[in-house]
Amino acid sequence: MPHRPRSRSAPLAALLLAAACAKETAPAADACAIQFGRPNAQTGLTAAQCRPQCDCGGTVFAAPSYDAAFLLSLLEDWTHEEPYPPLASDPFASPAPPDDPPEMVCGVLPTGPAGIRPRPYRLVNFASEAAARAAGARPTHFGHCGVCSTLANLAVYVRENDLTAPVRACGLLHPAPGDNVACLQALGFDLPCAQVWSYNTANTRAACLSPCLAALSQPYHLPDGRLNDCLRCDEEQSGPVFKGAAGRTRRNSGLANAICRPCSEVRPLVHAY
Repeated sequence: MPHRPRSRSAPLAALLLAAACAKETAPAADACAIQFGRPNAQTGLTAAQCRPQCDCGGTVFAAPSYDAAFLLSLLEDWTHEEPYPPLASDPFASPAPPDDPPEMVCGVLPTGPAGIRPRPYRLVNFASEAAARAAGARPTHFGHCGVCSTLANLAVYVRENDLTAPVRACGLLHPAPGDNVACLQALGFDLPCAQVWSYNTANTRAACLSPCLAALSQPYHLPDGRLNDCLRCDEEQSGPVFKGAAGRTRRNSGLANAICRPCSEVRPLVHAY
């Protein structure tokens, strides 16, 4: 039989077919590896590593961008009916409270007619979002209510994408315990919430001084997404007591910020009052 030369296009066709098959069978990008936050220049992560939305484990959540009118409404349209008194002692002198039930929420319960401005409200703990809404309340964060749970303090959490920098600056300017409370109030916090942040700063300084001095000029995150040693130490040594006293955190309030968090730690919540 006469010899038939092989087509020169056959190897190319095989390669193209293999590439197409590989593309079809390649695993999808791991959405759970992308953290939740709004990166800034100090974050140390790119928009490909951290973004203000989660699509992980069946939960899809995109954090809204709240405008100036919303912030003004929090401050002028509402008033906390039972203001928290100033803290009488250092919450870090006691152990952290036990964890809350996973579905517990702190709810804003209006107590005055809708036409009143500012409208009075109370902060009430509910077993779930559904229980809060059934009672006429609006969930403001997951977990129990604390001294930072008010709508006025929420306005600070929303307005300041990066609270780490100004809180750290207050601590550096006023290193003596308690001396930075007025500086923290100037950020917009009321007195009890400012006190919690002040006590948190003092506790972190005592427990994490060495790693925090070393990390002063470092980004908040390492290239692999982990927190730097200072923030990790603060999280471990101060986080549980802070959450117990403050109630509100950015994670349990569904707020994206310059410190990025795994989506598994974020509670989806849209604020509307």
